[in-house]
Amino acid sequence: MNRQTRREFLRRTALAGGAVALAPFGAHAAEAPVDMAIARWKGAAASEAPAIQAMAVKLTEQAMAAVGGMGRFVKKGDVVFVKPNIAWNRTPEYAANTNPDVVATLVRLCLEAGAKEVKVGDHTCNDAAQTYPNSGIEKAAKDAGATIVNVDKKRFKQVEINGKRLKTCPVYPEIVESDLVISAPICKHHNATTVSLCMKNFMGVIDKRGIFHQDLPSCISDLTAYLKPRLCVLDAVRVLTANGPTGGSLDYVERRDTVAVGTDIVAMDALGAGLLGYEPEKIGTIAAGHAAGLGQIDYRKVPNKEIAVS
Repeated sequence: MNRQTRREFLRRTALAGGAVALAPFGAHAAEAPVDMAIARWKGAAASEAPAIQAMAVKLTEQAMAAVGGMGRFVKKGDVVFVKPNIAWNRTPEYAANTNPDVVATLVRLCLEAGAKEVKVGDHTCNDAAQTYPNSGIEKAAKDAGATIVNVDKKRFKQVEINGKRLKTCPVYPEIVESDLVISAPICKHHNATTVSLCMKNFMGVIDKRGIFHQDLPSCISDLTAYLKPRLCVLDAVRVLTANGPTGGSLDYVERRDTVAVGTDIVAMDALGAGLLGYEPEKIGTIAAGHAAGLGQIDYRKVPNKEIAVS
């Protein structure tokens, strides 16, 4: 285990110990940060772009605050990698990529918490020269102070995953060398895995995705176990209900006006599946992650808080 990965592991272990120490639901639970926060918009309906942007920012801020703030995860001098969906040449209203205002808010909160650098990038499926600007993420993240990472295929490194199904895999080094990786996907349908959420989002840090198609649930679970995620942010301001992962028609897009933040990646995906109308137990990636001990398939069993934001 290299130095950065070891530090990540030790910090994750310490946080996990803190989570165990949290009191159960009751009087003492309110005194400590929860491990999942679900912020839902209850204010006036937002239909114009500026109002939707302001709503996305407020939802993200309040969900992060409820889990203890970004300072729970980011220490002074850390390098953070925010991994959104930026795979597709679609503008934000088509819900194929993460909401740019959610991403920009995460970047700002990381820097305010003392991060030395916040990187944002994805191994895109469409041409990055088009997807980065058209997604709206490139400009929003840059304006918030992020370093935009243009993934260079020559830099992928074969690493030992040692998973149940996935033994080795080419992973982008800037991911594993970061002090914190934030999985920040949009909540959407996917024709191969039914849903694309926090675990599936990590396919954007690897090369040669075809190797995953031997067994997508097991391989995604194996990669997730290797990366040891500590923080996930699920963008469900808009959700893509069909024709995923690319979308392409506004007929497939619905508003949920929700942003969730959590430390349990399986629970976060279980929540996302529910937002899309699916039972988590019937989703292969979620069931595989739960079976591998990566998290709780019933998100309600994770110390959580629902927040009405207006």
